[in-house]
Amino acid sequence: MCGRYSLAKSKQELEERFQAEMLEPFQPRYNIAPTQLVPVITSDSRKGFSHFYWGITPDFAKNKPVSQKFINARSETVHEKVSFRSAFQRKRCIVPADGFFEWKRVGKKTKTPYRFTLLDGGLFAMAGIWDEYETTDGDSQHTFLILTTSPNGILTEIHDRMPVILSKEMEAAWLNPLTPESDLLAMLVPYPEGSMLGYSVSPMVNQVGNDSPFVIRKTLPMDQFGNYTLFG
Repeated sequence: MCGRYSLAKSKQELEERFQAEMLEPFQPRYNIAPTQLVPVITSDSRKGFSHFYWGITPDFAKNKPVSQKFINARSETVHEKVSFRSAFQRKRCIVPADGFFEWKRVGKKTKTPYRFTLLDGGLFAMAGIWDEYETTDGDSQHTFLILTTSPNGILTEIHDRMPVILSKEMEAAWLNPLTPESDLLAMLVPYPEGSMLGYSVSPMVNQVGNDSPFVIRKTLPMDQFGNYTLFG
């Protein structure tokens, strides 16, 4: 699962990295959560950023609010499930990020948050799909979700899933409507562990309202009693 991520970069950095124009204002985000409006790049508009809500309403659930249940889709079955198959075929997107969070269970009630980034701390693209539906007020709503896969070596002890991270070479193919399904499915694999790092962060990230640089800083992990420890 991927339930939080960060995009702690400037508008200029985003435009340069993805060679796309962002027409709307943007401020660095440190703790992005489901249902929030965030930038993506879609297969329909590859040279510009769109702002979609994170949390997709599948075809069988028309006229529903943005859902926290559907924030991820398993990459192994996304091309088969009725709820996601159409979007996988025709409505793919990339989700810019510079890190994502997962939680390691410590004891019965405590979970320690960790942040995972590329080695250089740079921007990367998570594979996503998007959809459009009509709200109860008759307005058009655009939403997206993030595809997940099995964890690589640095995530194995933390969580049993991780987001699909695309290499730069894969990004254009993922957005290309003509890319064969077999090539798309071949991209949905764990990102090389040797190209990533992970570290524990403050439990402040647990609160959605804490969207400041502090939540992405490295801190000592806590034990099940809430005490800081030298052991992860």
